[in-house]
Formats: sequence, structure tokens, C-alpha cells
Amino acid sequence: MTKRRLLAAGSAVVFSLTGLLALGQARAQDSDVYKVGILTDMSGPYAAMGGAGSVAAAKMAIEDCMKAECKGMKIELLTADHQNKADIGASKAREWLDRDKVDAIADLTNSSVALAVQKLIRDKGGIAMYGGPATTVLTNAECAPNGFHWMFDTYSQAAGAAAALTKMGQKSWYFVTVDYAFGQSLEKDAGDVVKSLGGTVVGSVRHPLNASDFSSFLLQAQSSKAQVIGLADGGQDTVNAIKAARSFGVGSKNQRLAALLVFLSDVHALGLNDAQGLVYTDGFYWDFDNDTRAFSKRFEALNKGSKPTMVHAGVYSSVYHYLKAAAAAKSHDWKVVTQKMREIPIHDAVMRNASIRADGRVIHDMYLYQVKTPAESKAPWDYLKLLSTIPAQQAFKPMDASCSLTK
Repeated sequence: MTKRRLLAAGSAVVFSLTGLLALGQARAQDSDVYKVGILTDMSGPYAAMGGAGSVAAAKMAIEDCMKAECKGMKIELLTADHQNKADIGASKAREWLDRDKVDAIADLTNSSVALAVQKLIRDKGGIAMYGGPATTVLTNAECAPNGFHWMFDTYSQAAGAAAALTKMGQKSWYFVTVDYAFGQSLEKDAGDVVKSLGGTVVGSVRHPLNASDFSSFLLQAQSSKAQVIGLADGGQDTVNAIKAARSFGVGSKNQRLAALLVFLSDVHALGLNDAQGLVYTDGFYWDFDNDTRAFSKRFEALNKGSKPTMVHAGVYSSVYHYLKAAAAAKSHDWKVVTQKMREIPIHDAVMRNASIRADGRVIHDMYLYQVKTPAESKAPWDYLKLLSTIPAQQAFKPMDASCSLTK
């Protein structure tokens, strides 16, 4: 690459081995451009775990593929902000598929947006790779042959933290849940794990997305006398809930606060004084091995010094795998490319022991981490210590008969 430019939301650019081409010229001179769209939350509660970082991760994937499997290809990267609204996300995805002939859409952080796009690609074709949403519905009742759930889901998060805490004897749970598809799915999966291990769910309360005041929800949870208050939300909601819990003393003494979906960006926003001791499941940590450290160093340079979250890692892995499959298939036909995606192995800097199941679920090793105390942290972003590895076959829910692709 002789010239570089970080993309802003709603922009598009074409990459080639000879440099950065003007978009209009590229379309006029060469119609055989592979187009990838990053549809994400650029300014809302999920922007830190996705947003501009997802764009940077996709750019890295394109650059890496063009040095190897994608030599000679022209690849266009488009970005847009879905604003956490299903209608806006679906409208942008439809515009990309119909007008811009986008081949694949990635990230799609927000479960409601993801489910709307899943329905769209089932009807219209194209490929979607979900690095950010968590609902398991994407790979059961709403599964699609051209939809791939890449990094994590509500079951993988519940299987780690909820199981670990219940096995430690903390068996009565109360949930504080964000009131849409993602939160409801996270609460159900965590509750099912708790009950399967002999625990009980004594109640729950729902809060709106992007809530600013958690006091009433947390005090209601505290009054339940449950041993564990489970936060079934994510992003800025989780950060705000934990900060409020610390200030009100919720989750101390005879109650434990458990955040079921935590990202490295959340720990960074909280600081170790508030986040220390949290136990949670993650699919990627920058300091795991030499490959993840090298990947994260490159990412930092593109994303204002921030380390990547597992959403960013999932965007990188999914975009790179799609491009490798498109290069091998030498086709824009989504049916041909998705078949090739299932055939070739997933091998990159961020995934371990990974494969694609028939239902579109990408399974891979997950990890149970605990947030370090300030005294244990030795450097910037040195936040987590590994408790255990959850093998791929155990980390994700078995295939559900409600998915037609499993028959």
C-alpha cells in the first residue's frame, strides 16, 4: 500500500496492490471489485467495543489478505452507523446489497439489527458475518445458509461465568437485563445454565438500552437477597451499571455482582479499582500469546492507542476468512463463496481451534478471565489473568433442531 486512510462512517474506499484508487475511477475501470461493508455502532453504547475499531480491524484484514491469498484483487470497504435501530440497519444493508452490490457485511453489533439483516440476506442473498451481536437466535430459529455468527453469543458468555459462579456455591440469581432481544437471550441462557447446575433464578428487572440511571434497578436486585446479581447487558450499559453498583454498595458482603458480557473496553472505561475481581468469558485477549500481541500492536496504531476487543478480533477474522474464500472461489456468487468458507480452515492471528458448524455458528476456544487488582497490573492494558480455557465444543450451545440447516 502506498497510501493509507482510515475510514469515517458512511465512507468507502477501494484497495489495490498499486495503492488507493479513486472510488469513481475504480468503478468505471473495473467492475470486478469485492465489496465489504462494516455496519456498526459508531457513536452509541457499543461504539467502544465495535465502531471505529471494527473499521480498523477490517482494514487490517484486507491488507493482510492482499499480501497473501488476495494478491491482484481490488477490495472496497464501506462503513455505516446503524444507530442501534433495526430499521436503519436493515435499510442500509438493503441499499448496499441492491444498489452497491456489496458482497459481505460484517460486525452488525446489536442483536435486533443483526436479526433484521439475517432476514434480509435469507431473502436477497449476500453474506453476513456477525462479530458483535450476541443472540443465539441467529443460529437456531433464524439461522441462514449465508449468515455466520463469528465470535461469541449469549450461551458462550453464560457457560463461562454463570457456570463457574454457580459451581462455587453461589446458586441464587437475580438478573438486571437490557430490554431487547440480546438481553433477553443472555438472561435466558445464563438462567438455564444456573438451573441446570441446581441453582435458582429468583427474579429479574428490565432496563432500557443506553440507560443513564441504574439506581432503582440495582436496589430492586439488592432487595431480592439473591447471592448473585447478574448484569445481562453490554457495552456502556454494563459500565454504568457497575459504576452505580460500586457507589451504592450493591454486590458487596453477601451478594456478588456478575457481568455476563464484558469487553476489554469496558474494563478500561471502569478502571481496575471498580472492575477488579470481575470474572467473565472472553474470546480474545491481546496478551494471550505472541500472535495476539503482534496483532494488537498493529491495531493500536490504527485505533488511537486502544487495544482490540473480541468484537474487533471477530471482525478481523471474519473479513479475512471471507476474502480468502472469495479468492479461492474466484466468484462473487454467495452460494459458491459460503461453500468455500465452510471448506477452508479458519486460521489467523486471533482464533484458536476454530471451525464453522452447519448452523453458521463459528466455534472456537473461549477463555474464563478475572480482572486483576491494581497491584497485580504491571503495565497499561495489563488487565486480565487467565483462569481456564473452555474448549470449542463446550463453549457453545449444541446445534438446535429449530435451525433448518441442521436437518
